[in-house]
Amino acid sequence: MKASDFLPRTPAGRAAILAIVASGAVGFGAGRLIHRTQPPAAMAMGKPLYWYDPMSPTQHFDRPGKSPFMDMQLVPKYADETLSSPAVTPAISVDSGQLQRLGARIVAVERGTLPSGITATGSLDFNQRDVAVVQARSGGFVQRVYARAPNDVVPAGAPIADVLVPEWGSAQAEYLAVRSTGNAALVQAARQRLALLGMSPGMIASVERSGRARNVTTITTPVGGVIKTLGVRAGMTLAQGQTLAEVNGLGMVWLNAAVPEADAARLRIGATAKASFAGYPGESFAGRVTAVLPQADVASHTLTVRIELPNRGGKLRPGMFASVTLGEGNREALLVPSEALIRTGTRTLVMVAEDGGRFRPAEVQPGAEAGDKTEILAGLNEGEKVVASGQFLLDSEASLSGIAARPIGGAETAPQAPPAKPATLAETIGRIEQIDAQSVTISHQPVPAIGWPAMTMSFHLSGPALARGIKAGDQVRFAFDQPPAGPTVRRMAKVTGQ
Repeated sequence: MKASDFLPRTPAGRAAILAIVASGAVGFGAGRLIHRTQPPAAMAMGKPLYWYDPMSPTQHFDRPGKSPFMDMQLVPKYADETLSSPAVTPAISVDSGQLQRLGARIVAVERGTLPSGITATGSLDFNQRDVAVVQARSGGFVQRVYARAPNDVVPAGAPIADVLVPEWGSAQAEYLAVRSTGNAALVQAARQRLALLGMSPGMIASVERSGRARNVTTITTPVGGVIKTLGVRAGMTLAQGQTLAEVNGLGMVWLNAAVPEADAARLRIGATAKASFAGYPGESFAGRVTAVLPQADVASHTLTVRIELPNRGGKLRPGMFASVTLGEGNREALLVPSEALIRTGTRTLVMVAEDGGRFRPAEVQPGAEAGDKTEILAGLNEGEKVVASGQFLLDSEASLSGIAARPIGGAETAPQAPPAKPATLAETIGRIEQIDAQSVTISHQPVPAIGWPAMTMSFHLSGPALARGIKAGDQVRFAFDQPPAGPTVRRMAKVTGQ
């Protein structure tokens, strides 16, 4: 039988079979695009060219043994090593043509600016510090009310009710009679009695001017605002100190903004805030943060930030919805495209592009996000390159190959970084064994940032000033980098409390 006998007889059927075969070929080809790069330890090595100290790679030795600089063995250098490092991290390798077919896009990690403000939403509320309570100073009877109702907006000095106070009439008549005697002491005592009965200085002055007793007083609001409660009706009897109304001022309102818990460390009392409202397009209202409330919302995982907003013209009404920006300006940050991040649920990875078409995953700590950029707090250096599209296929191949991700703190200093930028410093604590103006020998603790164990080794000093006041036996905290000349101390200080 011929192969054609197994094909469907209709053209559509044959086209479907051919499409399946073609897609299988493409899938097989894509699976073969990526191959692993093994570490030199797995290669067949010839005779070593020389031995060297990995902490001082520029010093060569013609035989194996222990390093004269530190307590560790020398490492052999072979002629067929393709990489400068004696221990290469396993990676996957893709040539440029295959990389193009994968649709991968490689971008550099670079510094940029991110808005330093926090965006949130909130709603207006009454200023609970601006509440006036209107009370009866003396017992009496309500003769008249002024058609007020709860939620009415009233100005300062607005009348609430006219109250008849019978005992005021007799006290005022007595005061007027005493005034006619001309006895200053008696006049002062009678006037003091009027004040103790609850009469305002204005009412006493009115009695003095008119020479007639007044036992009806008009109770007014001391501030302008909204009548929150109103408990007075015509004809009712009042007791001394009874509350007639509560008035909440509107000159300053509170804006309660819901800020995510992740931004809690960036909240500051006194920070500036700007709010915008749908009812006033194109207009912003400035205020400041006066409090961060102590309890978070369990359901939304947000903190409530209280902002005070001046309410000029009475435009702002409690209950209005607002968009809020806390803080101003921009800050510098290390940025990568947001699409370059691979979020697994337990950690965040990127695929780092190395020389020679080699790729390996690296764990990073992401920060704030703005637009299509995400801040990297740890795990990458400026100038390194990452894969911004097509990285998921590379990451899958790395996982299948058992290639571990570079941990946070294991990022090398990028060769593309501008010389003006200082190299990343590693820091640890140690004991001074020997020191002079040019070098120092230290027995130091492990250095997790670069994977060094505890050892005794020699360092160059970046300047003779570092050695001042430090002697053998001192415990010091020091920071160093690794230029071609060898490990060099950049900062060093005694550990306090020795």
